[in-house]
Amino acid sequence: MKRTSNILIVAALAGGAFLASCGNKGPHHRNPGKIYAPDMYESRAYEFYSARLASMKPVEGTVKRGAMLPYHLKAEDTAQANLGRNPLVLDKAGLDEGKRLYDIYCGVCHGQKLDGNGPLYKGGDGPYPAAPPAFLTGKVLGYTEGRIFHVITYGFNVMGSYASQLDIEQRWKVVGYIKNMQNGGKAPEAPATAAPVADSATAAAPVVAAAK
Repeated sequence: MKRTSNILIVAALAGGAFLASCGNKGPHHRNPGKIYAPDMYESRAYEFYSARLASMKPVEGTVKRGAMLPYHLKAEDTAQANLGRNPLVLDKAGLDEGKRLYDIYCGVCHGQKLDGNGPLYKGGDGPYPAAPPAFLTGKVLGYTEGRIFHVITYGFNVMGSYASQLDIEQRWKVVGYIKNMQNGGKAPEAPATAAPVADSATAAAPVVAAAK
């Protein structure tokens, strides 16, 4: 009789413990206490941005999404550069951005009025002894869009390259602003349709470019 009572007590305790484990209590009441795929549940940390990987250059020829294609002409390819045309058709916002970039990077030498009398020359009183070329008079007035872009990209004589300061689209915007000022400074109307740019180094279908 006593033995039977002990068995019943043990059975009751075991049953209570089982029912308690199945109770609807606590935030993890449905957690069975076992991980089905431990290698996925507790994955090892992966340091992607390591010093070695972060210093690696992009694959040669990689183009950032939304960016224009690279400029393939070399510094000595001046004859081919003279044939280049601006692949952007700039509306007023694009020309305003071109002016802003010109004032920052070009105006210090060539003058904000494009007259070659920037702060570095200052009518002969500045630190630079020779007057930089003016864009509204002289030989530069006859430069093509491609020629101006090529000079901005590689530099010319004492002028250095600005390819590291201005990306391809920004350089074309500066070119567009300069040519617009040479043509009287009247901003053209944006075309009704736009076509994608095939290559920044060759003539292409125009696209509208507004300031970023």
